[in-house]
Amino acid sequence: MPNKYIAQYPSERRDKSKLLVVHKDTGKIEHRLFYNITDYMCKNDLILLNNTRVFPARLFAIKDKTDARVEVFLLRELENKLWEAMVRPARKVRIGNKLMFTSKIYCDVIDNTISGGRVIRFEHGNSSIYDVIEKIGNSPLPPYIKRPAEAKDKKRYQTVFAQERGAVAAPTAGLHFTKSLLGKLERRGIKYNYVTLHIGLGTFRSIQVEDLNRHQMDSEYFEVPPKTALAINETKRKRRKVFAVGTSSVRALETVAVSGFQVTPKRGWTDKFIYPPYKFRM
Repeated sequence: MPNKYIAQYPSERRDKSKLLVVHKDTGKIEHRLFYNITDYMCKNDLILLNNTRVFPARLFAIKDKTDARVEVFLLRELENKLWEAMVRPARKVRIGNKLMFTSKIYCDVIDNTISGGRVIRFEHGNSSIYDVIEKIGNSPLPPYIKRPAEAKDKKRYQTVFAQERGAVAAPTAGLHFTKSLLGKLERRGIKYNYVTLHIGLGTFRSIQVEDLNRHQMDSEYFEVPPKTALAINETKRKRRKVFAVGTSSVRALETVAVSGFQVTPKRGWTDKFIYPPYKFRM
């Protein structure tokens, strides 16, 4: 897609983004606005939202002794103070290096990972590590956004229903919902429930192989809680529609789907890769 068609800032109102509707039975295409989505749902239908919460995972540090600037992209917390991260430029960051974020907050590089990343150990005093990250981190905007992160991105690049902290990228399909729209759906008898899938750095990676069977998806943590599984199964039993919002929600559901278009509650890691001629189980 030409760069001029890629918005660098979101719509002023979340639910006034454009909505493309494809009717699978007829092939008819409609161009609407997102708040019109209520026209395609009925009472007792169920919407599934990914409630993952993005944390500002992109940090910038100064390498001790050389003053070289280093980007540290946090991937996941391994244990207290230990994190897996990607660093750039990777060739200049070695085991034993100290990376300074402020005069009092720094990390030590203690190991390499098989994927080319680093294991780092934070030193941040008595403050919560997530409080520290919120102060010094930047929102990890997608690579097609060609501008620096801004303070307002921390709120705007987050769904209004975000709860479970752990994603390094937003579930973008969910960004268009507003609290007002969710309230409107509820008043119409349309239900919604949550799954969690913490979107990882792999969402930014392009596919490098022609044979899709050879592409390896990064594993991401997910959870489909009992309450959500029960709501899905009950909705399917009543032959009502289940709307999964975004590919992350779909991947979580397909990971736990069983025969008969049912799901089981589960949490864990998934590397589910969906591509033609995949046959959906939900």
